[in-house]
Amino acid sequence: MKRIIKIPAIRSQMGIWIYYVSTLTFREILEFVKPIDDELHKSELLSGMIQRSITNNYKSIANYLKTQEERFFNALVLAVYDGKPVWNEIRLEDYEGEDNYNLGMLTLSDKEKIFPVDGQHRVAGIKKALEIDKNLENERVAVIFVGHSKDDEGMQKTRRMFSTLNRYAKPVSLRDIIALDEDDIVAIASRNLIDKTDLFVGERILDAKTKAIPDGNNTALTSIITYYECNKELLWLSIKETEVRGLDEKVIKGRNKINEYIRHRPEENTITKFTEDCRSFWEAIIKSCEEAMKSDDGTVGKYRDKNGGHIFLRPASLIPFTKMAVRVKENKETTFIEIINEIPEPIRWIQHRLWRKIIWDNDKKGMVIGHSKLIELLLVYVYDESLLKDFEMSKIEKELISIWDYHESDVMEKLDDIIGGVIY
Repeated sequence: MKRIIKIPAIRSQMGIWIYYVSTLTFREILEFVKPIDDELHKSELLSGMIQRSITNNYKSIANYLKTQEERFFNALVLAVYDGKPVWNEIRLEDYEGEDNYNLGMLTLSDKEKIFPVDGQHRVAGIKKALEIDKNLENERVAVIFVGHSKDDEGMQKTRRMFSTLNRYAKPVSLRDIIALDEDDIVAIASRNLIDKTDLFVGERILDAKTKAIPDGNNTALTSIITYYECNKELLWLSIKETEVRGLDEKVIKGRNKINEYIRHRPEENTITKFTEDCRSFWEAIIKSCEEAMKSDDGTVGKYRDKNGGHIFLRPASLIPFTKMAVRVKENKETTFIEIINEIPEPIRWIQHRLWRKIIWDNDKKGMVIGHSKLIELLLVYVYDESLLKDFEMSKIEKELISIWDYHESDVMEKLDDIIGGVIY
């Protein structure tokens, strides 16, 4: 039986492209839209390269369609060739009596061939979702139809559109996720603390595209990216016993489960509990830097200046501290403020001898980057070395020998002396 689609559409033009804007049901996507085959290249090799560019991300899209009631897609761009698409204009007279011929009915049959120029993963995700839940078949997605020709000129034009749409498409930035994501519990809790508490009044959280805080900033406690990353580390304490399954329904082990868990919004009581956990962490951090947080002029002063500063006001050391604190709480019944108090106060400053060439270059008066894991392990060592595994102790020893240029036989002894206050 011949299949026909008749859909209302808007006809428009941009540059050389005449296109038609409409919608298709998921069922119509399944029946009419095919993967890219030989439409863009005559070579099987090059055609295969495009087909193989489809990743397992389409399974995430299918899961999103199945589980998210507030699901929504941007428009698919679909190329049409062969057959005889028919465009019938509908004359509309607006309130000023002028005719508008850009509205009409677009008729497509099974003779036309349709493939996605933009939206390959979404098309594959829709088809996968219908395998799981046929109740989705009447949902509609916006589509933009463009004409295609399989001659050399037509292939070139469509390839250019394909590359343009995909090359300049930007993934959602982490800053946008933090500000807008309503499924990611870390983003939600992070916003809750900023919106609904007085922990970060004024300019205490810096809106920056990176974790780092510029040298000229003297007001921020931390950057928005570092803030989120710390909260993401804290999430482990809430979900370490929670079973999390991937798209293949296999149970995800270890901390990898965090990235899957934040894809789906949990129950409100879970969000509330996690928000409170984050709040207790940041209250402890702020309390330990109370002098900076309550300064009359709003500046952090000695907590981050040309002479060094506090480990909590430097992202390079705050994130490793967060990881260390999470590790301690996994093993001991304690609070964040108690963990902080177990770190000798002098060691909380990056100009301390312990952090020379690891966090702070005392000669150049600048930050040293690249030792995040070592910082974490040293903080655990300072707190309670029994929490470290043998290979971690070995890592500390080997890295300190390299960084401090000490002999293997005495580096751990010197480490203990430095922690104890002996000056070298």
